[in-house]
Amino acid sequence: MNDLVDRLTAALADRYAIEGQLGQGGMATVYLAHDVKHNRKVAVKVLRPELSAILGGERFLKEIEVTANLQHPNILPLYDSGEADSFLYYVMPYVEGESLRDRLDREKQLAVEEAIEIARAVAGALDFAHQRGVIHRDIKPENILLQAGQALVADFGIALALSAAAGAGTRLTETGLSIGTPHYMSPEQASADRELDGRTDVYSLGAMLYEMLVGQPPFVGPSAQAIVAKILTEDPPPVSKDRAAVPPHTDAAIQMSLAKLPADRFTSAASFAAALVNPAFTRASTAMTAAPAAAVPSATSFRHAAFAVGFAVVGVIVGFLLLGGNESEPQVVRFGLRVPAGQRLDIRPGEDAPFAISPDGTLIVYAAIDSGAARSRLYIRRLDQIEGVALAGTEDAVAPFFSPDGLWVGFTTAEDEKLKKVPVTGGPPITLADDVQNQFGSGSWGDDGYIAYISSSFALSRVSGAGGLPEVLVDSAGVGLLWPSVLPGGDAVLIQTCTAGCSQTDLAVLDVASGAIDVVVPGGARGWYTESGHLVYTTGEGAVYGVEFDAGRRVVTGSPVPLLDNVRAFFSGSRLSISRSGTMIYLPGAAETGFQVVEVDRSGRETVVVARTGRYAHPRWSPHKDRIAMSVTGDDGSQIWIYDIASETLSQLTVEGDNVRPTWSPDGDRVAFYSTRSDASDLYWIPADGSGPAERVAEGEDTENPGTTFWTRDGAWIVFDGNVEGVPQENIYAVGTGDDRTRQDVIATGAEEETGAVSPNGEWVAYGSDESGQWQVYVRPFMAPGGRWLISTGGAGVPLWTSDTEVVYVDYPTQSLIAATLEFGSAVRVSERTRLFGSARYAFSESSPQYDVARDGESFLVLSGDQDRSIETEAHRGPQLVYGDRAADGGAGREIGVSSE
Repeated sequence: MNDLVDRLTAALADRYAIEGQLGQGGMATVYLAHDVKHNRKVAVKVLRPELSAILGGERFLKEIEVTANLQHPNILPLYDSGEADSFLYYVMPYVEGESLRDRLDREKQLAVEEAIEIARAVAGALDFAHQRGVIHRDIKPENILLQAGQALVADFGIALALSAAAGAGTRLTETGLSIGTPHYMSPEQASADRELDGRTDVYSLGAMLYEMLVGQPPFVGPSAQAIVAKILTEDPPPVSKDRAAVPPHTDAAIQMSLAKLPADRFTSAASFAAALVNPAFTRASTAMTAAPAAAVPSATSFRHAAFAVGFAVVGVIVGFLLLGGNESEPQVVRFGLRVPAGQRLDIRPGEDAPFAISPDGTLIVYAAIDSGAARSRLYIRRLDQIEGVALAGTEDAVAPFFSPDGLWVGFTTAEDEKLKKVPVTGGPPITLADDVQNQFGSGSWGDDGYIAYISSSFALSRVSGAGGLPEVLVDSAGVGLLWPSVLPGGDAVLIQTCTAGCSQTDLAVLDVASGAIDVVVPGGARGWYTESGHLVYTTGEGAVYGVEFDAGRRVVTGSPVPLLDNVRAFFSGSRLSISRSGTMIYLPGAAETGFQVVEVDRSGRETVVVARTGRYAHPRWSPHKDRIAMSVTGDDGSQIWIYDIASETLSQLTVEGDNVRPTWSPDGDRVAFYSTRSDASDLYWIPADGSGPAERVAEGEDTENPGTTFWTRDGAWIVFDGNVEGVPQENIYAVGTGDDRTRQDVIATGAEEETGAVSPNGEWVAYGSDESGQWQVYVRPFMAPGGRWLISTGGAGVPLWTSDTEVVYVDYPTQSLIAATLEFGSAVRVSERTRLFGSARYAFSESSPQYDVARDGESFLVLSGDQDRSIETEAHRGPQLVYGDRAADGGAGREIGVSSE
């Protein structure tokens, strides 16, 4: 043995320095080696000498080279292969992890969700290979490597080489080796059928998933012959027999994958993967029933599919323009897309579009919320398919974007502000960076492999898409940097600069090396570069323009051409995504300036209360929960309006000055609010039915920077916060509703205090304060002496009482609504904290509650961004990239560039 190692070491010395043995299997021995040329660790697999003699170098190298062409996130790549001193070897990355076999030997069974995700990742790799005519033939736990939560399929090609040798009449049985591993062999493999297709891998994957869930393969026996006999003659017991936690549809999918006849199995690994997570799947389903997993079709297939989707599936064609009658001349195709019934797009205020289009324009990824669900997740969809396939592990994902090769989707998470990636074929998401700004900046994945993103401090940062330490490229330095888009080569980034409180925005180019920022489109909002040599950019009004752009010199070289004028816009961003090939996907409509009013229960399930959108703020339920008071901003400033829930009518209550932050009297007869109708913002009240004029409550008491108002449950006090004359910091005050309306200090410590919410029994006040250096929620006696107690952790604010013993507040680090159960005695103690639902997708202000709680404490009134279920896309055909007028009557189009089709 030492002689063999010495010979191998000498034979590979000029390329690989052998450092030691990693393992040994039936076909090969694996060595850890140092790649001399590239200065990296690698794994060198050397075939057993007897196999090498039977195969021969020419046949082995010919068959193994197929692996080199399988570039997929879940396939372990092939670095090199060759023959040296009669040794046949191939070289792969050294994976610092473990195999699935190691994991199963240690844990026996895996969690149901994790096992399914591993199986779906492997299925994605298999489907990718099968579409290219490559069958693995030896799927087993030993060939699945786990690295950083990602499953990698190893040894593509070696079983193919052995099979080819067997097909040529070679006596492989002389080596004591069979092709495939008995526990995971399909019946056709076990019976030595030479005509195998991808369904044999589907069987092996099903058997492997069976073991992950049950703890052993479907068939076991004292010998290989006994196992093969069972494979050919017996049916495996259902997984649920030994693992009741496995969902029925998953159990049914596994049973179908293990069918004796290939014709009774799924026709593809993608169909198997989809069925595993499809609650509607049953054993009687066919492979056509389960939606196929996303795969990237060719540009040609997409161009034909675009018309099919528009007419046959979606049934909506907005319009298309033909420039001339020649088939080779360019066409602009426009059609509508809708998410399936029971879903809605997860559109969040201030955040990027909840969808993206792949670089070649053939895939879309979108964030949607299923009916009855509390959280959104990402779906991947081919444009020639009706429905998308869910990407597990992407709950609360926002701002998705594609990798340059279209094989990965990057996204940020709303709750913990992380940057992650997930394969388009499914698999466990991988975290790349923390401390990411969710609003005003999705990631952009450059062709240099780095992802540019905006950190929570609004600095431009980047991290390798393969993982590693993030680095700050440019600090904001007083200039807001928003919406990065990496230019070719990765040495420059299109960026929006935001100054003067974002009253001025410009589209600029930032040089990565020097940090220099040069404006290229004054007044531009956001930009993308297309491979046709154009800069496509938006304005704050929802218009889209295209202009010739020299990416090398980073200068505009032509005149802008209007492309669209009806893209949904908000603040400094827009609901649009554009691929490098020039295909756009967008939400049509006017600028987003409004919200819906939504009721959310404690689990996060929504019911729309006010469906029409408006510029609403501070919604408050009446005591009987039959009306809503809120301020509405319009041409006449901000006014208090009353929405009657039963009649669905919205009527204006105030007309003079600006009026904000309403609160109901306990009997529902009056509404108190701040108003600027006098020289400063004073506290007023008015009959809720509009039967009388408004009356100033705290007469002569001027209050600047009006904050939140609360009417105590007994009706005796109105509590408010603000800056009163002569006091620099914001404090909390109260004014009586009787004859004596002298302002009383409730909390005035010298720190900033906001949101003084009084408990229903009137004994306690919860409030936010920055006395510790960060905002936290405290509780203290109301209008009585006593101490104060901290009830939040890590940064929080805007508390409300749901009962005499429970306070809810917004936890800033996790962007969640937290319920704290309190115990009162000589001190106030928090006995339990419960996360109710995420707050990131709602308009939760950090200075005053933009939400209300029902008197029973079971539901909440919140503001939600406008929810629209439709997306419009635009695709192009032919040798030129053309955008046209968006009229459906066939108006003249404008040619703005040339693509490389």
